[in-house]
Amino acid sequence: MTALAGHTLFDTAIGPCGIAWGPRGIAGVQLPEADAEATRTRLLRFTGPLPQAMAPPEVLAAIREITALLAGESHDMSAIVLDLSGLTDFQRRVYALARAIPAGQTRSYGELAEDLGGKHLARAVGQALGFNPFAPVVPCHRILAAGQRPGGFSAHGGAATKLRMLAAEGAGPNGTGTLF
Repeated sequence: MTALAGHTLFDTAIGPCGIAWGPRGIAGVQLPEADAEATRTRLLRFTGPLPQAMAPPEVLAAIREITALLAGESHDMSAIVLDLSGLTDFQRRVYALARAIPAGQTRSYGELAEDLGGKHLARAVGQALGFNPFAPVVPCHRILAAGQRPGGFSAHGGAATKLRMLAAEGAGPNGTGTLF
């Protein structure tokens, strides 16, 4: 039996990820931490306590998409329903812009800030992405610092993980090939 709200861990090409769900959609996605228990702990830190459970069909579909993306396959995850209820309006707007970036392409924090009202918002964009509870469904790894530098990344492994994910997607400036 599946639960209306719960969480589970699942294996990917980069390690065990976590996903949590509730009645309004996916409540959180966690990229791998140092080990499975650390992944679970970080996932539940954002979502709050949710029971470990068998994922319902829509969550299993999201898991398949995430697993394929982390294996280097290009996937459009825009149909995955996210529970954005705990986020600010600004975070929702930043995440919508990030979700619109196709696999294999990147944008800068400054470009997203311009779309939101001006370059002065670049730091706020970075903070919103640093809080992102839905990576890689909200693909914050596709947002780079000025000069195509990787910038920060809050997942385990930091910028190295971000660069590995971008390389798997064949990401480069304006979709022109890898950055490396």
